[in-house]
Amino acid sequence: MRHLYLFTGLLFCFFAAAAQAPKPPVVPTQPYRLELPLEAYSSDVLVQPLLEDSSLVLLVEKEPLLTGKSEYTFQKFDHRLQPGQVVPLPVPRGYEFRQICAEGTDVYALFQGTTEGTLWVAAFDSRTGELGTGEFKTKRARQVHDLKALDGNLFVTVEADMHLTILLLDLRAATFRFLPSVYEPLPATFTFLADSVTKRAELILSETNGFKSRLQLKQLSDNGQLLHSEFVQAGSERGLLEAQLSPGDSAARLLAGTYTLRDSRYSQGLFAADLNAGVTPTGQRRSLRYYDFLNFKHFFDFMKPARVARMRQRSERLRASDRQYRHRYRLLMHDMLPSPEGYVLVAEVYFPRYNTSSYNNLGGLYNYGYGNNFGPLARSYNAVNRRNEGYRTTHALICGFDRQGNLLWDNSFLLDEVEHFSLQEAVRVRPLGDGRRLVMAYLKENEFYYKMVDQTTATPTTGR
Repeated sequence: MRHLYLFTGLLFCFFAAAAQAPKPPVVPTQPYRLELPLEAYSSDVLVQPLLEDSSLVLLVEKEPLLTGKSEYTFQKFDHRLQPGQVVPLPVPRGYEFRQICAEGTDVYALFQGTTEGTLWVAAFDSRTGELGTGEFKTKRARQVHDLKALDGNLFVTVEADMHLTILLLDLRAATFRFLPSVYEPLPATFTFLADSVTKRAELILSETNGFKSRLQLKQLSDNGQLLHSEFVQAGSERGLLEAQLSPGDSAARLLAGTYTLRDSRYSQGLFAADLNAGVTPTGQRRSLRYYDFLNFKHFFDFMKPARVARMRQRSERLRASDRQYRHRYRLLMHDMLPSPEGYVLVAEVYFPRYNTSSYNNLGGLYNYGYGNNFGPLARSYNAVNRRNEGYRTTHALICGFDRQGNLLWDNSFLLDEVEHFSLQEAVRVRPLGDGRRLVMAYLKENEFYYKMVDQTTATPTTGR
């Protein structure tokens, strides 16, 4: 989704300054400010941060007032928000922007054409200002879901022939190919990670038969070759939903994500597994550890203490009769971050927001309202039309694991009913220079909210 950020200076400078300030206290300031000479009604701006040199690149689209095609430009700003050269981007007529990503100081923008299966790519070297472009007529690629860069190649998650697959674009050779190792029938869910340190891509696929869920891990080379494949599954009535893999070139290989109890729509808690610990003769992971949401100290900070106490009491009663308290949460996980003790995982709690309309037998509107993930508001004897109108993020869980998957600490970040039309990350997370503390932030209606997290210690949420 594209946004116009006229307050880029405040958000970016806070993260850049905080990352270079290891000594507490760190309070966000606005030493630099950037205001773009654009009209919100006729312009869109994509902001791509470059962590390698603390700069950023803007992809600006200016829409014509009457007729004609949109005009695009790339422009780089350094860590002081000083502007660099403006490079025009000659996007052909009939193409619309889809995704942007970066590797090092190179920025890639992907556009999709009105001709079925046609893609157009722009590669911008932010150090030299050099621009390269190319068209790919794939014939099969339909909807574009994600874009990742690895060693100059682009991995595009697309729909093709009612399957979800990966399209590899080799920019040097100007060729493309669909990866046969990734071809999953819709609907499908997987996480795709590109690690520039190891020059490897990792695919974590969620598989379910309606009752049990498991994960399949596939490791790919930078040119898309399948290197390794393995399954991770839970015992008893648990199922593994989604996961993230530890980054970087390290001897540790930690998998962490969400698990469920029978119902694959909802998460019961988090799991962690040391993939180097091996498996039992029956194929079970020796190191699988499960953490029910009730095991966390801060997951339920959004609730009143009395309600949390009643929930814990009910859980104890159920446990006495060999039953478990069932949670009904959905989590969106961020990429795992390295830490001195191991790794940090951030997961946002969200729920779909439905427009529920009910009609009586005469065809008139009977009831109108918003449902939630527990079901519609309409009565059972009426015809119900439930339309997803977006997602609401309520809070984020942040927790630390050691390299074997043991939970070390947890904290939370409460959000003020942040809503998006599509499912996307609402919170931004950045580690500070001391390697221990992190800052979490989000934007809502031009207000900047942040929280400093030092493991179990945290400052109150502050808005600016």
